[in-house]
Amino acid sequence: MDFTTIIGIVGGFGVIIAGILNGGELGNFIDPGSVLITIGGTICAVIASFPANLLKNIPKHMKKLIKADKYNVEELIDTMVEFSQTARANGLLALEEKANALEDPFMKKGVLFVVDAMETEKIRESLEEELDTMITRHESEIEIYERAASYAPSFGMIGTLVGLINMLKNLNLSDGASDAISTNMSIALVTTLYGCMLANLLFNPMANKLRIRNNEEIFYKQMIIAGVLGIQAGDNPKMLREKLASLVQQKKQQGIISGETQSGEGKGKGKQKEAKAPKEKKKGKK
Repeated sequence: MDFTTIIGIVGGFGVIIAGILNGGELGNFIDPGSVLITIGGTICAVIASFPANLLKNIPKHMKKLIKADKYNVEELIDTMVEFSQTARANGLLALEEKANALEDPFMKKGVLFVVDAMETEKIRESLEEELDTMITRHESEIEIYERAASYAPSFGMIGTLVGLINMLKNLNLSDGASDAISTNMSIALVTTLYGCMLANLLFNPMANKLRIRNNEEIFYKQMIIAGVLGIQAGDNPKMLREKLASLVQQKKQQGIISGETQSGEGKGKGKQKEAKAPKEKKKGKK
């Protein structure tokens, strides 16, 4: 689980509350009317801006925010290299059973395209079209929180105007005028505070985290496309591993390459064979 979003949001609100309590009273910053205008107005504006089929996915977005990175690139490369070895040894049809056992529908589709001997350009076009569709869908979902981040300060300003209007209405009152003015002025300022807090401590961080998750999935699927096309082209497993490893962070590349170039069956077995290699050379000399 990735709790950074929760830690950041809770910690941010905690810092603000601590600052309020340092010389002030928390009750001064709690106003039901301001909550209704800022939070209620923002929620209503978001509902009015997006169709129900996007809004119903909000619970799924919350899971994405706290879910750890599920895209294991190293494992993906191992799988692609294994498939490449199987295809070179037994032919492309031998991949059908392995493909049907895959849990990732995108990878499964790509490998089955290879099994069906589909042309390289058609495989690329089909997979990239599906990837583009996913990106468009994710961008629409991310926009929900970006719009909410822009609406919240606006409704904070609306609350400010409401407070100022009420304050001006009470300027001509003789009895209790000062109390009414101070009350309405506090509402005017608190709504602005609420709007800024919602935008910068809640909605913008959520949108940014969802965009990061989107980029992780895009990269993972781009790796799948590169691997599938490499298998279809009959690339040497070692060369395929190096080609896929070149797409990841430089500090991880050497570990990925060395983990499989010594053996086609995983990093642990590769290290074992490397340890036995010197003995085999000595026997050869004898």
